[in-house]
Amino acid sequence: MTVTGTRSITGECEAQLPDLFDGYLRPFADAESHFHLGGAAGIDTAALEWLAAHTPASLTVVVPCTVADQPAVANEAIRRWQGRGRLAEVVELGAGKLGTSAYHARNRWMVDRSGFVIGFPHGTQPTSGTWYTVDYAAEQGKPRLVVPV
Repeated sequence: MTVTGTRSITGECEAQLPDLFDGYLRPFADAESHFHLGGAAGIDTAALEWLAAHTPASLTVVVPCTVADQPAVANEAIRRWQGRGRLAEVVELGAGKLGTSAYHARNRWMVDRSGFVIGFPHGTQPTSGTWYTVDYAAEQGKPRLVVPV
C-alpha cells in the first residue's frame, strides 16, 4: 500500500489524525501488510509515526533525494524508526534536486510497487501532490481510498 497526503496539516487536523489512521489505516495494517510512505513532513511523517508505533506492518520510506534532504521532523522520524528496526527499507531515489518532478517520481515509484493507495488530501486542488498520486493510481487501475483532512 502507498500512503500519501498533504504536507500542510493544522493543529486541529493533527489532533484528528490518530482517529483517522485508526479507522482508515489499521484495517489494512496487519503483520502481512507492507506500506510505502514518502519521507516528507505532514501526513507522511504522521502516518510513519502512527504505523510504526501502533501496527506490526512492514514499512518502507521513500525519499526523492536523500534522507538528509528531508525536513528535520521527517529526517528525525525516519532515523528514529530505522534505529529501532521498525523500517523494512529506506529508499533514497537520488534526484538531483527537490521539486515537483522529484516528488512525482517518488510517488509513482511507490504506487508502481503497491496494490492500493490511501490518500489524505487537504482540499480538492487537482495540482496537489496527493491528488497527482491518487490520479496516477487510478490511471494504473489500482484501488484508492481518499480520506479528506
